[in-house]
Amino acid sequence: MVGQRQFDEERTLDLAREVFWLKGYSATSMQDIATASGVLRGSLYNAYRDKETLFLLVFEEYADQVLGETTRALSHPIIDRALRDFFDYTITSMTTGVPTRGCLTTKTAIDTKADGEGIRAALRDLLDSMERLLRERLSTDEARARLAIPPAEAARVLITMTRGIVVMERVYQDPERLRATAASLIDALLSQAT
Repeated sequence: MVGQRQFDEERTLDLAREVFWLKGYSATSMQDIATASGVLRGSLYNAYRDKETLFLLVFEEYADQVLGETTRALSHPIIDRALRDFFDYTITSMTTGVPTRGCLTTKTAIDTKADGEGIRAALRDLLDSMERLLRERLSTDEARARLAIPPAEAARVLITMTRGIVVMERVYQDPERLRATAASLIDALLSQAT
């Protein structure tokens, strides 16, 4: 039927996300996604127009999932635990799979061919939203009383750290090293404990 997908779109988008996540934006072709999903390349082009449009659709769903998990992780009432849960989620996500898949956001950000304004805007929106969630959590009375720096600065440092640990994961492939580094940052940020 005209206007109706002749394939399981949810499954196709999930598989496309996995291919983008594993290979990176520029190294992924529409043929790679066709092969992974079993959907003909022409059908993918008809449905999504081009690779960037498909990526942005996949990334939107990924961003929603990341923000939901970030919100859940930060919900613990004790700030130390909330931040440790946040980093645990981040580290577990990037170290999943064999080989480990890394971080879709960071992998895309450093991909010189993923330079379309739509892609950059999607990356900024996700990172800004994560930073906002952290800033809000760090602005509670309990957290403010413990922070060594203002909540907005702490949130930006934490987001920057999440990008850095992605690189360190690629080099060392040691989740415990990443968790120890994150714990050191948390301890430094909360060094003014009363």
